[in-house]
Amino acid sequence: MRKIKVGIIGQGRSGRGIHAVTLIKLMQDKYQIVAVCDPIAERCEPSKNETGCATYTDYREMLKDRNIDLFINASPSNLHVPITHEILDAGFDVVTEKPLARRVSDVDGIIAKAKKTKRLFTIFQQSRFAPYFLKVREIIDSGVLGRVAMIKIAFNNFARRWDWQTLQEMDAGILLNTGPHPLDQALQLFGEAEPDVFCLMDKVNSAGDAEDHVKLILSAKGSPTIDLEISCCCAYPLYTYQVYGSHGSLTGDMKKIEWKYFIEGEAPEMKLIREPLPNLGWCSEKLPWKNGEWNVPAEESNLFDCITSRYYGALYETIVNKSTLAITPAQVRRQIAVIEECHRQNPLPRMKS
Repeated sequence: MRKIKVGIIGQGRSGRGIHAVTLIKLMQDKYQIVAVCDPIAERCEPSKNETGCATYTDYREMLKDRNIDLFINASPSNLHVPITHEILDAGFDVVTEKPLARRVSDVDGIIAKAKKTKRLFTIFQQSRFAPYFLKVREIIDSGVLGRVAMIKIAFNNFARRWDWQTLQEMDAGILLNTGPHPLDQALQLFGEAEPDVFCLMDKVNSAGDAEDHVKLILSAKGSPTIDLEISCCCAYPLYTYQVYGSHGSLTGDMKKIEWKYFIEGEAPEMKLIREPLPNLGWCSEKLPWKNGEWNVPAEESNLFDCITSRYYGALYETIVNKSTLAITPAQVRRQIAVIEECHRQNPLPRMKS
């Protein structure tokens, strides 16, 4: 089996903690890390000790390494765009961490560069492969809930933060940091229509000047309304997903999902009555509810391992066996358009350096 030779730019929370660890632990039959880079040299040592890979403190020196097939750009968010351009210019395929960019114009520039250089370019949106999301999508697609009117998604918790991920100058904030995960899922469920966007953002309890609380509504004729919350000031997160449909509903989190529905032919016939109803005028019926329940399988319970290995498994099939790319730049461009509009609607004051 062919192994794809990988170079990783960045050995922090993402480059080391997600990409390197997963490729070493779960994907050694398909990928081989041959080089890593971080300006803090000691961060490269764990990957070097485990793989024997080359180490760099300057990614530009790493771009001279022709032993690499695929670069993973896990640099800080504000460097994703310029470094991706440099990787493509150097003639390499590239996976860029989320957020890809803050502006659609930057996405268009990268897409054009990838086309010009004829290199593969994709984005690390691994939550597309999350077990709970795949189950929600399966239930919606089955039609048992009927016409879906609303999908509520909540990626909420309570956490104070004081690192670079709280600074606008670093292209940070919760919408660009956490937001690409639920927003990518939401747009997959929303359909092909161009969404109308309404957003409220606030900075509540983080040290920097970027938002840590977001309420986002997406709507369009013929699409379900998407109600998305991403907040660091919710100490009582009640659900990850809720779906409202004409024949039933769904609720659940990343570990357990429940849904109830009725079948049209088994429900009492409903006829409009214009005259006053008897018995004080209440509409009342007993619907023949059917119930479903899903619990995350034990082998999929480690969410990060599961979604990251699935992502790289799909990418391997694209690179080696020429299958369709799972996460396309056009899909992520749509996501960035929503994020850019959210920021346009909510200009937050900037902190002086």
